Amino acid sequence: MVDAVVSFRSQTSQDQVRAAAPLPASVATPPVLAAYRDLAANGIRGPAQDPLWVQQWAASTKADCFVVAVEQAGKPALALALEVVKSGPFRIARFMGGSHANGNFPVADPTFLKLGTFNAGALLAAVRTMRPGVDALLLARLLPQLDGFPNPLLALPHVQSPNIALAADLTGGFEGLLSRVSGKRKRKKHRWAMRKFEMAGGLRRIEAQTTDDVSRLLDAYFAMKESRFRKMGITDVFGEAEVRNFFRSLFCCALEKSPRPFVLHALEVGGKLRAVTGSSVSGKRMICEFAGISEDELAHASPGDYLFFENIEQACRDGFEVYDFSVGDEPYKRLWCELETRHFDVVAPLTVKGHLLAQRLRLEARVKAYVKNNPTIWRLTKMLRKNAAGQEQRPED
Repeated sequence: MVDAVVSFRSQTSQDQVRAAAPLPASVATPPVLAAYRDLAANGIRGPAQDPLWVQQWAASTKADCFVVAVEQAGKPALALALEVVKSGPFRIARFMGGSHANGNFPVADPTFLKLGTFNAGALLAAVRTMRPGVDALLLARLLPQLDGFPNPLLALPHVQSPNIALAADLTGGFEGLLSRVSGKRKRKKHRWAMRKFEMAGGLRRIEAQTTDDVSRLLDAYFAMKESRFRKMGITDVFGEAEVRNFFRSLFCCALEKSPRPFVLHALEVGGKLRAVTGSSVSGKRMICEFAGISEDELAHASPGDYLFFENIEQACRDGFEVYDFSVGDEPYKRLWCELETRHFDVVAPLTVKGHLLAQRLRLEARVKAYVKNNPTIWRLTKMLRKNAAGQEQRPED
C-alpha cells in the first residue's frame, strides 16, 4: 500500500471515530496505511487482506476504499481493508475483490486474538461513523479459523456460505497424502499423462519468474476461462479489463517479494500452455485461487490433474500443512481432498435500508445452499444453464 493514498477516502477524523467506539478505529490516513503494512507483516491474514492485494485492487479498479483498524494500546491490533460498492439502491462495504476474495480473514495480531477482547459493536460503530452512507457490511466467505486462531469477525451476525471449500491435509508429507487418496492410481495416471505429453512435443512445469511470464500465463488463463464460462452459461468474472489488470499487477508485484504471497504455475506441452493455476499463501496454507485448462486435443490426458499433482508435491516440499482448493465442490478436488470447510458470510445492517438488504441476502444464501447441497437439483440447474448458453450462441438461420 502506498502512503499517497488518493484511492482511499475518509469522511471523519480519527478523534471522532475514537469517541464513537470503545476500541478505537482509524481511517485510511497515510500513518494508518503504514501501520496496516506493519500489522500484516507480523500478523496473520487472508489473501485478500494482504497489503499487496489491497494496494493493487485499489489502484487497478479505482474503487472507493477505506481501512478500519481496531487498536489496542494505541496500535492497530486488527484491521479490515474494505471497498464500497452499489447493489441496486444499496451501498455495501465488502472485502476488496468481490467474488475473487475467498477464505477471508482479517489482518490481526495473534496476541490480540488470543485475548479474545474483539468488540464487534465497536467495529460496526466505526464503519457507521466513517461511512454514514453505507447500508450494510457484507463480509463473504470467511474462514472459521486460520492457523488455529478463530475468526474474530464471526462475532458479527453471520450465516453459512452456500459453497463448501475443500483442502488436502499435507501434514504427513506427499507420501502420506498419497497413501490416503489412492496414490498408486494417481502415480500410474501421472506417468501415463507424462508419456502422452512427451509424445506431443515435450513438457515442462513453469513457475512465473518474470513479468513476461506473468503476462503469458495470465493471457492463456483468461482465454481458457472465457471459453469455459461461455460454454457453461456463466458470466466471465475475469472478463472486465480492470479485473485482468488487477491480477497482472498483483502477480507481477509479487515477484519482488520473498517469500512470494501470490504465484502462477503452468504446464506447457509442445510449446503451448495447457493448464494454469494461480495460488496464494496464507500462513501454513497454499491456496489455489484459480485454475484453468485448454480444451484441446490433449484435454483427455488431464493436464490440470497433472499440474495439481506437481503443485501439491512442491507444496509438501516447501513445508505447507494444507493445500487449499478454495471455494467450490468439484470432482477433481475430491480426488485429493479430505478436509471440508464451511465458510461464513457476515451480513451486518448499518441503516434501516440495510436491514431489508440483510433479510434478502440471508434468504438468498439459504436458497443457494439448498440448491447446491441437493445433487439432483444442482445437476439440473447446471444443465439448464448450459443449454440456455448454447441457445444464446446458436447462429441465426
